[in-house]
Amino acid sequence: MKKLTSILFILSFSLITMAQSNRDKIKTLKIAFITEKLNLSEKEAQKFWPIYNTFEEENSKLKSEAYEARKKIDFETISEEQAKQILKESRLKDNQRQALENEFFNNLSKVISAKKIILLHKIEDDFKRKMFDEYKKRGRN
Repeated sequence: MKKLTSILFILSFSLITMAQSNRDKIKTLKIAFITEKLNLSEKEAQKFWPIYNTFEEENSKLKSEAYEARKKIDFETISEEQAKQILKESRLKDNQRQALENEFFNNLSKVISAKKIILLHKIEDDFKRKMFDEYKKRGRN
């Protein structure tokens, strides 16, 4: 089963590579991977993906905002007051991300079981690991 999944993953990755931009390819692979591993029914998938995609978009936006704010910090000249303000804003972003995650889990719990929600974390980690391994492999060639 593991071998079949790996072959399917590599084949899908190869086929999609020819047709879409990198971001779209990765997103398509991720959707297929999560759908297969979570064993989502058609009904579950129809409700799951809008919730998941909304969360991913909003979470990505919050991460980008935090990253951009960190890039603007001049560590050589920052004052104590500026540092305190940055920490305050950072905690606010963390709280927003936590609230977003809580809302995400609440919404998901109406669509899929708690077991599948917990499994989702593992599946996302597995997907990231596979993508990283593929990246490393392609880097060697």
